[in-house]
Amino acid sequence: MNRCRVLVVDDHKHAQEAICDILSLDAAFEVIGVVSDGAEAISFTEQWMPDLILMDIRMSGMGGLEATGRIKVSYPYVKIVIITVSDDIAYLLEALKQGAQGYLLKNLAPSTWIEYLKAIVSEEAPLSRELAFQILKEFSAPATEPESDTLTAREREILRQVASGLTNREAAEVLGISEHTVKNHLKNILQKLQLQNRVQLTRYAMEKGWVGRGGFGGER
Repeated sequence: MNRCRVLVVDDHKHAQEAICDILSLDAAFEVIGVVSDGAEAISFTEQWMPDLILMDIRMSGMGGLEATGRIKVSYPYVKIVIITVSDDIAYLLEALKQGAQGYLLKNLAPSTWIEYLKAIVSEEAPLSRELAFQILKEFSAPATEPESDTLTAREREILRQVASGLTNREAAEVLGISEHTVKNHLKNILQKLQLQNRVQLTRYAMEKGWVGRGGFGGER
């Protein structure tokens, strides 16, 4: 994995330092900036184009959820992970609706942070069965109904594997193709179905009856 350029957004000095200390544990991450509110995060992103933003929710000035939504409109390629002390599912659901790729609690072990963020950056972060079902139940559907008949047989099969909880690498092994091929197919599938992420893909596949509720394969 190429080195990931990270922007840290938090209005508490100790939290900023702690996050930077965690990221310093792995050479895959490079902190290129630390700011204190959402407005500063937007300005920094415009100038420096980070690969990943770690965004606190509650800050003086513009909060993290609003900033996430604004950044994703202009810079959809930027991955944003919400960081907070709250484990309220409502925050996670709202963060995902604003375009965030993930959600981390500040009290998690540094090793968990590193493992999760690497998965986010590589676009392979399977959700646990329990959390996935909560998200699927509450996550809003796309504004327009996508047409599944535009998918090829191979694309449908890849969608089923991914929606069942497999990573790109695992899906590639099952189907006997390369991981790169799976990633390219997923990009095409998302575009064809007008969906944004793996959560929405899973929801779509479940609604179509292509995977069952037992298909997530347990905790990961």
